[in-house]
Amino acid sequence: MAASAIPLFPVVRHLSKYVTPMLVALPVTANQVTTASLLAGLAACWSAAQGTHGWAVVSGVLMVVCYVLDNCDGEVARQKNQCSTFGMHYDTFVDWAVHAAFFVALGIGAERLFSSKIWFYMGLIAAAGATVNYVLGLVFDARERQAVAATPAAAASKEYRQPDGWTDYALYVFRELTRADFCFIVLILAAFDLLWVLVPAGAVGSQVYWITQFVRGARDFHV
Repeated sequence: MAASAIPLFPVVRHLSKYVTPMLVALPVTANQVTTASLLAGLAACWSAAQGTHGWAVVSGVLMVVCYVLDNCDGEVARQKNQCSTFGMHYDTFVDWAVHAAFFVALGIGAERLFSSKIWFYMGLIAAAGATVNYVLGLVFDARERQAVAATPAAAASKEYRQPDGWTDYALYVFRELTRADFCFIVLILAAFDLLWVLVPAGAVGSQVYWITQFVRGARDFHV
């Protein structure tokens, strides 16, 4: 991946940049946009749990809507001067709730499709990995805020970095691009009736993802 191609990602922002101006013009708050993202995400979960191709496609479309709104809420907050600590934590909570519920729903849908309980258990394992990642994120963010309070000058000079070398790029793609643009993976797999692939992939990948939280510098990429 060339460095010049990095600004193309995440792809979802190429959609949210058109939606944000419309939301800014409406009498809605950033937290209400976050709530709309939550509702779209939970609707995507319900659709995925049905275990049919048609509902899988609906789930993929709703997941894209969820992600677009998730990107819009921060942009709306900045443009309407509604940034708050509550809004930041609410946004993070919604991200966790949607992804954890989605993997459980995928497990339920795959169980209905293949008539085997193992798929449901794999969905639970994936959701557990997403939960561990959420908790670790809260812990690391709390530590970073303490560091900022102790040395504000150093915090002000901190810069996000771009990947350097193939190992950095591999980590960057896995941690950031697959997270930010995961909705498109869902939509593509749903279109080909392969949404069930995400169940074993999530059971393994979610564990790998939270482990990368401990990789030095992994949290410093700018997306």
